[in-house]
Amino acid sequence: MTKALLSALFILITLSCFGQKRFTISGTIKDQSTGETLIGATVRIKELPQSGTITNGYGFYSIFIPEGDYTLTFTYTGYQPVEQDVSLHQDQKVNITLPLSGSLKEVVINANRPNNDNIAAPQMGTEKLNMAQINQVPVLLGEKDILKTLSLLPGVKSSGEGNTGFYVRGGAADQNLILLDEATVYNASHFFGFFSTFNSDAVKDVTLYKGGMPAEFGGRLSSVLDIKMDDGNNKNYSVQGGLGLISSRIKVEGPIVQDKGSFMISARRTYIDLFLNFASDTTVRGSSIYFYDLNAKFNYHFDDKNAIYVSGYFGKDVLALKNTFGTDWGNSTGTIRFNHLFNDRLFSNTSLVFSNYNYAVSSFISNNDFKATSQITDLNLKEDLSYSMGDNHTLKFGFNMLHHDISPGDISSSKSSSFNNVDVEKRYGFENALYVSDEWKASNSLTFLYGLRLSNLMLLGPGTFSTYDAQGNVISSAKYASGSLVKSYTNLEPRFSASYMLDEANSLKFSYNRNTQNIHLLSNSTSSTPTDLYMMSSNNIKPEIADQVSTGWFRNFEDNIFEFSTEIYYKWLQNQIDYKDGAQLLVNQDVESQLVYGSGRAYGIEFFLKKKYGRFNGWMGYTLSKTEDKFAAINNGNYFPATQDRTHDLSIVGIYKLNERWSFSSDFVYSTGNAVSFPTGKYEVGGLTTFSYSSRNGYRMPSTNRLDIGATLEGKLHKKYHSSWTFGLYNVYARRNPYLIMFQNSKTVPNTTEAQEYSIFATRIPSVTWNFKF
Repeated sequence: MTKALLSALFILITLSCFGQKRFTISGTIKDQSTGETLIGATVRIKELPQSGTITNGYGFYSIFIPEGDYTLTFTYTGYQPVEQDVSLHQDQKVNITLPLSGSLKEVVINANRPNNDNIAAPQMGTEKLNMAQINQVPVLLGEKDILKTLSLLPGVKSSGEGNTGFYVRGGAADQNLILLDEATVYNASHFFGFFSTFNSDAVKDVTLYKGGMPAEFGGRLSSVLDIKMDDGNNKNYSVQGGLGLISSRIKVEGPIVQDKGSFMISARRTYIDLFLNFASDTTVRGSSIYFYDLNAKFNYHFDDKNAIYVSGYFGKDVLALKNTFGTDWGNSTGTIRFNHLFNDRLFSNTSLVFSNYNYAVSSFISNNDFKATSQITDLNLKEDLSYSMGDNHTLKFGFNMLHHDISPGDISSSKSSSFNNVDVEKRYGFENALYVSDEWKASNSLTFLYGLRLSNLMLLGPGTFSTYDAQGNVISSAKYASGSLVKSYTNLEPRFSASYMLDEANSLKFSYNRNTQNIHLLSNSTSSTPTDLYMMSSNNIKPEIADQVSTGWFRNFEDNIFEFSTEIYYKWLQNQIDYKDGAQLLVNQDVESQLVYGSGRAYGIEFFLKKKYGRFNGWMGYTLSKTEDKFAAINNGNYFPATQDRTHDLSIVGIYKLNERWSFSSDFVYSTGNAVSFPTGKYEVGGLTTFSYSSRNGYRMPSTNRLDIGATLEGKLHKKYHSSWTFGLYNVYARRNPYLIMFQNSKTVPNTTEAQEYSIFATRIPSVTWNFKF
């Protein structure tokens, strides 16, 4: 397979060498005030409308075009465009800095409106979030949150009221690949999902791929959320942060060497636990409930061809009731990246990436003490290369070698405890991949993006591995030595996207992609919890596979102020995993005996209308969809609604800038309730009532709707510092959205069952935050 990829690469490069004399224009595009590289900035050539490119994840671009005199236009949302005349008779390096759009007049009249890249680009099902908008969308308790803002987009659904978990186009929560500077974040939530691990102060760029996934990404079925941290200001030192009702944050950045290197350090912590010290209840006083996270990044550019980036994240949650119970969980990541420019057309990024997620649950009760722990650790070596083959071709290729080390769960206890020590065997494996892709501009109207990914998983010893029948009984067991191969899976994942421009303002797009997944989440909960259990594909668990086709119409109007799109998708899911009724998942050496396997399907249509510029901007998204599962051991082998199935999902976001100091924002959401299993009968055993269920997810929770509002007051301008106040009101009309429905025997009417509905936020929740920068 490697030989075939290299042969294809050689043929494409050879073909690109024929024709008139050509030269390369390359360089880096940065923010003029901070030196931050701009990801996804657009480079256009006025004389060659069909030519152009965007900067990669490091702000680098390269165009290989015929010699001649040209005018280059550089644009990026929120920045003033810059034009550069170039007389191209030899390879040239053109580095550009873009100034921010600095005044209200510019935003309203000039608006820095770029051309129709969303129309011409073949990639579909892609959403790029603007950090300025994220910071203005009102959310719970004023904590600006990337994941909550994502759930306001079409095709993306929140996993629950106030929760950061999300579902994409019918996929489960664990089918989203979440990357922070290329490192996998397994549990992207704080405080049981009410806050995400991503401090928006430390984030530079956010891109979500819902379909037509690029070949360089793999390992998950539904989506890729690619988050890049700030590099840091390489021109000036600055400090910024905020003080809120439940948390505070601070960010420090500045140059290591002027214009060559910089650093960024950002921290955040909640302080609810400080108030518990004053609680009147002595059982609560002294308890702990808080989370914190720390982001750091350093970079240094040795010269125009070599640069190194070092970044890391560490976050932790602690919840402990004094002398009774405690739990803590957290993520840590580390990334070392080396950029090298072999020549003006070949760019390389080499990364060594570390990721760890762990949790511990403890009981401090005398004679019942225990500590349960689990963790997953990854070490990944990646190589990504891009080669500009001409004004019509951009080739990307590379590999990654990812080592998994999974500790499913252990229990340790004292000698006097009623709990026994349990040590579940660790699992080890290598997940490897090769990929190649090409973006080909076949004509002024037609562009293709096609590629192939070859993925492989090798499950390794040591350990004892059992094979189970459909009833969960052991058929056979075998013991493997350290490093020996237990099972291997290899899959080809084709990726294809195309766009056809009907005119300058309209295009049709189509995509097909296949994805496989070898890391699986086992959970009895509908939302992310600290004790989620991760498993690798094994001799019993096959890789999950998803094939998705989608097509859509994309339209810009009013001089690109408005964007409209509608996309239809259909997704086939193979080797889906569920658990048996009453399954014991935690600290179970034979947890695979508790699983059942089946298939699924998801289909729907999305509508998206976005206003990008002017005093008033925002978006409206609507999704009509269906998601179903099919398991031989569940619901008599018939299709049944998946937990995340919701027929209707609507979101409206509006941001209005009244003047230089005041801006207002609001969002409204409506969605059909989740599919749930309600009891259809009951019986009594030993005086206890037990409920019986006839079908899986045969009922619906009531629908959810909510209105939030926010306002930002900018402080008066000062030369040395700036401050602002952010106000918010969550759940304006105090809607009691259902979170849980419990069934119980009536205390007043004998032999009657009552359904009790519970809501987490049944009232309005105000918030206020003071932000500062100097």
